[in-house]
Amino acid sequence: MLRRFLPSVLANTPSSLAQIIVADNGSTDDSLAVLRREFPQVEVISLDQNYGFAEGYNQALRRVGTNYDCYLLLNSDVETPKGWLQPLVDYMNVHPDVAACQPKLRAEHTRTHFEYAGAAGGYLDALGYPFCRGRIFETVEEDRGQYDTVADVFWATGAALMIRSYAYWKVGGLDGRFFAHQEEIDLCWRLRARGHRVVCVPQSVVYHLGGGTLAKENPHKTFLNFRNNLLLLYKNLPERRLRWVMFIRFWLDALASLFFLMKGESRSFMAVWRARRAYHSFRKDFAADRAANQAAAILDPIPEMYTGSLLVAYHLKRHRHYAQLK
Repeated sequence: MLRRFLPSVLANTPSSLAQIIVADNGSTDDSLAVLRREFPQVEVISLDQNYGFAEGYNQALRRVGTNYDCYLLLNSDVETPKGWLQPLVDYMNVHPDVAACQPKLRAEHTRTHFEYAGAAGGYLDALGYPFCRGRIFETVEEDRGQYDTVADVFWATGAALMIRSYAYWKVGGLDGRFFAHQEEIDLCWRLRARGHRVVCVPQSVVYHLGGGTLAKENPHKTFLNFRNNLLLLYKNLPERRLRWVMFIRFWLDALASLFFLMKGESRSFMAVWRARRAYHSFRKDFAADRAANQAAAILDPIPEMYTGSLLVAYHLKRHRHYAQLK
């Protein structure tokens, strides 16, 4: 990944705009040696263990400090073409009320289409299911310029997330207990609930490989996605909605597990139920965070939350594209 993608970041990121730092998250291969030998111009932060995506960034950014106006969290499997960074910097400079933004993500392997993990900005439905401009569940749209306007979003992808340093630490950074997956949704939810804007700036385009760490069908990814989705709902949903949402989600998660079983994916079937058990045993550790988030929230409802059910829209109404949800 370093050899494949870091050269584009180095070639197309002017030093007048940003400093490039590689955080090594306790790698056990030859990554550090490759960095020293092949990319000696890059500053490296070497962590003593694998802290996961979320806490790995926290550990690295603590060392970076707050002397920078913004951080840009960039996955190791992202190609950055010429001119990718300037639109993000320009937009943040002109809009001080925006705490975080993302570029438009296209798929590295199918460059005419959006990329699953971020597309043109992320949203959440009433039951906690995430989706994007350009991607709903498994349907990924071709990019025909239909989402080329700057848009306020519920969440910006962690694959390429620009965020003001003061805002990052003001809301507590990424939640390291998530380890990986949906931690950026939790972070952006805290920002939006406190009144900060999050946007997609599609004038900036990057290409994301996706699945570079965990393949999509990996049962551990299923476990993390289901567990963390329940945790972010518990941390952030207002009290008046939490109980009924969690009641419905129990039955929907049970249905999802049955679909895994019918497809012969027994390990993913078990991962759903392990995730639910982990959520219930883990939930008490998040009680204080939930109380703090509810006390600090000034937006309810959040305008970018889709008030309907994405499952109903997608499977019953056959709305497969974001524009149809309007």
